[in-house]
Amino acid sequence: MSDASLLQTALADRFRIERDLGRGGMATVYLAYDLRQDRQVALKVIRPDLAAALGADRFLREIKVTAKLRHPHILPLFDSGAANGQLWYTMPYVQGGTLRQRLIRETRIPREDAYGITLDVLAALSAAHGQGIIHRDIKPENILLEGTEAVVADFGIAQAVTAAGADRMTAMGVALGTPGYMSPEQAAGEQIDQRSDVYSV
Repeated sequence: MSDASLLQTALADRFRIERDLGRGGMATVYLAYDLRQDRQVALKVIRPDLAAALGADRFLREIKVTAKLRHPHILPLFDSGAANGQLWYTMPYVQGGTLRQRLIRETRIPREDAYGITLDVLAALSAAHGQGIIHRDIKPENILLEGTEAVVADFGIAQAVTAAGADRMTAMGVALGTPGYMSPEQAAGEQIDQRSDVYSV
């Protein structure tokens, strides 16, 4: 039975999984239909090795902190949970796609658009940093586009990883961040602060 089938069985009373939206270093994202709220959502399922390293209790506790982040350029969290050892959370489904998808389509983004996207991302990070949350994985795949606005996704994993201890996660072989976008300090496994996110931008 596939991962999606196992997940669908575990969450049958809550969601109907429609298709795979993408796979990243930390999670798989599915387009799902929220049966309770009657809406489409992005259902993010944490990689099994990362889920094991985080632990369900810690993940669910820390995701609540992230759920409190409120900013127009931060993708909000709807719900979270654990099912058959799989950790998950849901977010709005953004039809505009990611900045990476736009870069692939257009190769060059007009200066005004690039400037606007950058300001939106920096505003989101400023709000999160003000609450002590470092993203750790700013990259085009985690920047979603809604019309002319950009929203930053994946603060949920960042908060759980921070709480678990980046050193512990790295020691367990769980990669944090994306090499091409990491600050030198993050790539070296050193202690980082909000400046690492700014470097990634």
